[in-house]
Amino acid sequence: MQSIPRTLLALAVICSTMGLAAQDTSASLPAKASEEKLPRAKTTIPAGAEILVALKSAISTKSAKIGDPVYASTSFPYVQNEKVLIPAGTYVQGRITRITRPGRVKGRAELLIHFTTLIYPSGYTLLLPGGIENIPGAEHATVKGEEGTIQQNGEKGHDMGTVAGTAATGTVIGAAAGGLKGAGVGAATGGALGLAIALLSRGNDVRLESGTTLQMVIQRAVDVDADRVEKPEMNNRLVRVEQ
Repeated sequence: MQSIPRTLLALAVICSTMGLAAQDTSASLPAKASEEKLPRAKTTIPAGAEILVALKSAISTKSAKIGDPVYASTSFPYVQNEKVLIPAGTYVQGRITRITRPGRVKGRAELLIHFTTLIYPSGYTLLLPGGIENIPGAEHATVKGEEGTIQQNGEKGHDMGTVAGTAATGTVIGAAAGGLKGAGVGAATGGALGLAIALLSRGNDVRLESGTTLQMVIQRAVDVDADRVEKPEMNNRLVRVEQ
């Protein structure tokens, strides 16, 4: 009969232990679940942010077509609150959305580019609306308007030089043929020829060489998953150092 109380006591101890273990398990599950549901670190690239990019291939209004892809890469990291949001070397993709060839009498060459995608070294891809704010790497073109249209500089000086050059040549030829009277006739003829050449010739096309630096501007705020900006191997190195 004494063995029965001992058996009951042993059973009571076992049940108590199992109950405590079950409580510990149930307590840990919500904590683990809450950790898994923690949102990723989100941050935002604000509208108006300016990023320097360099073209990977040349673009010219003479040969380019609307819809042609544009490839570039960032030349300098974009940092916000001591956090790199766009590392240097991030690929940038875009499209040509408008082309205007230079006219023969008037009208300058124009080119409009819209950037659409960032591809990070980690493989993380981000859609964005990007335009061109400035082209510090181009010598004979400027940016106009809110859209960021690239426009070839005017060529009045070049046209006047063409007229003056042909007039001077005509003067020399006329003077050799008929003295002062011939010089006057030659100058008029040469000037008219120069004017005709200037009117019949197209102006210069916009041409951006490979490596040209462009200042891209973000046109609308873009959310970034900060945890995916860096390469995975870089994150592993940081973890190993901290351990």
